[in-house]
Amino acid sequence: MLESTKELLNNLNITSANASICTGTQWLTSTNTQTKKVYSPVDGAQLGEVIYASEGDYENLILKAQKAAEFWKTVPAPERGSIVRQYGLKLRAHKEDLGKLVSLEMGKSYQEGLGEVQEMIDICDFAVGLSRQLYGLTMHSERPNHRMYEQWHPLGIIGIISAFNFPVAVWAWNSMIAAVCGDVCVWKPSEKTPLTAIACHRLLESVITENKLPEGIFNLVIGDYRIGEQMAKDKRIPMVSATGSTRMGKRVSEVVGARLGSSLLELGGNNAVIISEHANLDNALIAAVFGCVGTAGQRCTSTRRLLIHESIFDTFKNKLVKAYGQLRIGNPLDEKNHVGPLIDGDAVATFTHAVQAVQDEGGEVLIGGEVLSGKGYEGGCYVNPCIATAKNHFEIVQKETFGPIVYLIPYQTLDEAIQLQNDVKQGLSSAIFTDNIQEAERFLSAVGSDCGIANVNIGTSGAEIGGAFGGEKETGGGRESGSDAWKKYMRRQTNTINYGTDLPLAQGIKFDL
Repeated sequence: MLESTKELLNNLNITSANASICTGTQWLTSTNTQTKKVYSPVDGAQLGEVIYASEGDYENLILKAQKAAEFWKTVPAPERGSIVRQYGLKLRAHKEDLGKLVSLEMGKSYQEGLGEVQEMIDICDFAVGLSRQLYGLTMHSERPNHRMYEQWHPLGIIGIISAFNFPVAVWAWNSMIAAVCGDVCVWKPSEKTPLTAIACHRLLESVITENKLPEGIFNLVIGDYRIGEQMAKDKRIPMVSATGSTRMGKRVSEVVGARLGSSLLELGGNNAVIISEHANLDNALIAAVFGCVGTAGQRCTSTRRLLIHESIFDTFKNKLVKAYGQLRIGNPLDEKNHVGPLIDGDAVATFTHAVQAVQDEGGEVLIGGEVLSGKGYEGGCYVNPCIATAKNHFEIVQKETFGPIVYLIPYQTLDEAIQLQNDVKQGLSSAIFTDNIQEAERFLSAVGSDCGIANVNIGTSGAEIGGAFGGEKETGGGRESGSDAWKKYMRRQTNTINYGTDLPLAQGIKFDL
């Protein structure tokens, strides 16, 4: 390991072998002996080692979380917001180090790593304001001398299962909102990116200590799918928020639903950008390139399909191929590079399979698709981003390939483009580039995009924390982050108060004794 990497880990208080269970400031000794080495996709170097939690470890952690939940729900929401505010300040102070660790462990560019930590800071700011705005409604009763209103109470324990591609931001989206709502959290990060999760909890320690908070409000448990299965089955966790593949989400939904629990699912995306003949092609090109190759195509909002009007198809295709020829691929900590590595060898194999599959179905690879090796790529998981022509019904096009491959598909009319856009199982993010207001409004109308996110003249990739984030169909239907997504972390209660001297019944029913 390079000395600079050792220094980075020391700055974030990460030792070479870390425990897997944290209840705030206490790092519990696991009863398990199974360890997991953590390697960087940048160069294959070992970054550290973690100990997987056992079922018994999980049980001890949940007991602490239950006890903390009884305390935390009694703390006034603005005070809970103050804790989140202080954590946001810690993130600001360690933004560069944490952003660099995200890049080292996950492989996204340093600028994207910094951007992910900034998302955490932004959601802390949002949550602080939210802590004074957990509003209910007052309603007029049909009965005289009665008042009706609704209020919101904490759920208790929130389970968070996050994916490798946003190893810290998605946890913050859930945990910071849940915290101001009065919930405690149990986080199972991706087994591919455990060190960033440990770093997040190391930064929490001083906030918890300085405020004399009990253990169990913010909890971390590192393990494989078996820990996630325990969380899904656990009746003590009323809501599980899970981010990952559609296959994983279906399993979580099935298990949580069987016990009538609640799940918040953020799953796959097969996102398309419609490029109209009325589009500003320069802007569309920037959005397409970033949407396709940002995070090496490993975002749930990455652009998978470009639906291009036939009159400009060749023009835009040539612009895109030329732009791809200028991409710099390599170490994500070198800010001159545009594209870093895929997360691991399995991701590389999935990418190369997609490149071959689209050709087998009749598509043509226009550029890219190769696995990169040799000088500058030693030990890493680097590929050359791929552009291919295709038809929307191709089997490989209908699937989400978590890598930098994009399919170019021509269309004739806007209604055809919208139909193609919607004709996949996923429904996360979508976009249209057009300067024609009728096209833009039709795309956003009830007969337009069926996705949870629909943009005009910006791409599919990325979202601001002020809006609720999530999608429909096999994307899972969940909503996180802004708007009124906080309601998912609370239970609604309707209250009626009779301040009169008699007892009129609803609907005018008479029940005289």
